[in-house]
Amino acid sequence: MKTYLKHLVVILALSNCSMLAMANSTNTDSLKVMTYNIHHANPPAQEGVIDLQAIADVIKSQSPDLVALQELDVLTPRSGNVDQVKKLAELTGMYSFFSKGIDYDGGEYGVAILSKFKINKSERFPLPFKEGLKAEQRSLAIVNVTLPNGSKLDFACTHLDLNNEHRLLQVAEINKILGNRKTEVILAGDLNLTATTPAMAILEKHFTRSCEQNCAPTIPDVNPDKEIDFILLKKGSKLKVASHQVINDIHASDHLPLVVTYSK
Repeated sequence: MKTYLKHLVVILALSNCSMLAMANSTNTDSLKVMTYNIHHANPPAQEGVIDLQAIADVIKSQSPDLVALQELDVLTPRSGNVDQVKKLAELTGMYSFFSKGIDYDGGEYGVAILSKFKINKSERFPLPFKEGLKAEQRSLAIVNVTLPNGSKLDFACTHLDLNNEHRLLQVAEINKILGNRKTEVILAGDLNLTATTPAMAILEKHFTRSCEQNCAPTIPDVNPDKEIDFILLKKGSKLKVASHQVINDIHASDHLPLVVTYSK
């Protein structure tokens, strides 16, 4: 009986290893991406509360490979003088890159990227705005990573301006920066526009949205009615959209997270 049990344990262990190997093999053929405006980790229903753990839990629940984050505080008093980028990287076990938009409240404020893959290279590009109009400096963050199948990918994150005149300049600049890259390119973020906005048409000269019909809204977190958070793939890519999902009933921020899985 003891010998039988030992054999059974070995068989089960081998079976689990086999299943894990199959899962890892499958992962080399897919890529899971998230974009999430975290509202500096302030749940909208809790004024003054900062809950980074809630944001980290949302991210971990989806187990994405790459995450584009917007509205992060770095060492600001309103967020307890915490470097939210480094803290989220610690809580999720991912690599990170921060791209400052502006100096804010004694610290910095901007966008960030989290990656399960080691970051080969990181870049920050300030985005233009129309002279003479009030504007908040925006930026484009880009990281280059090597995927499990050995291919290279540029993953970009941004948070565009509310003003359409600024946005038109910003999307043109993004096309200029990313449009002719030879690697696979994914662009994600809070674009502060809808799919029918003229600035989106400019982006779509080089990029394809992960959802193009009957797409779920991403804001606000309660009774969402507008889609302004997007994940886009550079045209000509070998990647294909396997799934597009807005995660509902999440109240850690005023936005809902968008998760897209690509496959080859």
